[in-house]
Amino acid sequence: MREFGYQRADDVSGAVALLAADPDARFLGGGTNLVDLMKTGVERPARLVDVRELPLDGIEPTADGGLRVGATVTNSDLAAHPEVRRRYPALAQAVLAGASGQLRNMATVGGNLLQRTRCGYFADLSRPCNKRAPGSGCPAVTGEHHNHAILGASDHCVATNPSDMGVALAAFDAVVTYETLDGPGELPLADFYLPVGDTPDRETALPPGALITGIILPPAPVAAHSRYRKVRERASYAFAIGSVAAALDIEDGVVREARLAFGAVASRPWRAHAAEAVLTGAPADGDTFAAAADAELAAARPLPDNGYKVTLMRNLVVAVLTELTEEAAR
Repeated sequence: MREFGYQRADDVSGAVALLAADPDARFLGGGTNLVDLMKTGVERPARLVDVRELPLDGIEPTADGGLRVGATVTNSDLAAHPEVRRRYPALAQAVLAGASGQLRNMATVGGNLLQRTRCGYFADLSRPCNKRAPGSGCPAVTGEHHNHAILGASDHCVATNPSDMGVALAAFDAVVTYETLDGPGELPLADFYLPVGDTPDRETALPPGALITGIILPPAPVAAHSRYRKVRERASYAFAIGSVAAALDIEDGVVREARLAFGAVASRPWRAHAAEAVLTGAPADGDTFAAAADAELAAARPLPDNGYKVTLMRNLVVAVLTELTEEAAR
């Protein structure tokens, strides 16, 4: 591991100033992803600015009925918070589906948003990777890609975003707040992650040197009737091969409102707008759910070894929406 400096920030403005003074520095939260990448040499910061003790560890209601979640809230505390469990149950379920209990106790909300891909080529310094070394190539396109993207990928990168939490946040129109030397700002999660395009090394729209300060969950009554389902290759701690965050509002057997987002199928949490359009105003039944999944997955462009994800996601969407419908009927 490269030698690095370490400094603990006293306040938000001080943290931002420290990073501005050293462009080769990085913010450190729980370190559950960054430190691992430092050990392998993928990340080589000259200095770590520890933001874990900043006063950003609260969860509080907003004036309009949503929730504000601080960036240093741990994943465990987020999943356990009674208002998160009551108003946004799919978010609590998504967080609990990610990592292990020990990691959730350390990992922070802000760090979760910024975790890097788990593509094996990205982590292997002996292999090219456009995300790690722009212009070097993407060996996953013709190599090992069974768990890679089927939506929104390009010839330059087919890696997926590993976050479970981000999938639920995408379904609920979360907004990311941040601080820079010029003051505070915010980005809807829909704009936070950049399309992979031909610059996969540029992953987010955060301004240079910005510190994530929190997440705002807008009020969404439909979110109270939500569920997160994750499919993985083993029952213990593992990254998803496909996941769905879904919420339904049903009245008299008809879908009044739907929220749907996919995980492990694209370089960012994938909001399923085409599927939502099919669901809204349609009967809450298996035929509608299958049609909604097909509408979204029509854009899928699987690689030779990950076409199974199209069928998996179709079945997963139908199963989760059926469960929500049965739950609403009780």
